[in-house]
Amino acid sequence: MKKKKLLEKVLLGSKNIQFDEMVSLIEAFGFTLARVSGSHHIFKHPDVVDLVNIQNRKGKAQPYQIRQFLALVEENNLKLEEE
Repeated sequence: MKKKKLLEKVLLGSKNIQFDEMVSLIEAFGFTLARVSGSHHIFKHPDVVDLVNIQNRKGKAQPYQIRQFLALVEENNLKLEEE
């Protein structure tokens, strides 16, 4: 799925976001995987102090973690990288 379309889906509040889709969206905002601790995938960004933490639950991303990510993106005024 294209990143812009995926972002629209996430912004509309869809709870049916695949974990792999969420990882690609996080990476599209410039984050990189820092480490994996158990089921927690932790991403960092060179310009953001906070980390992004997501978990894979039966192939899907956790809705509350998606909301946390969106708040972090808005708070830091991050832009989606062009495809």
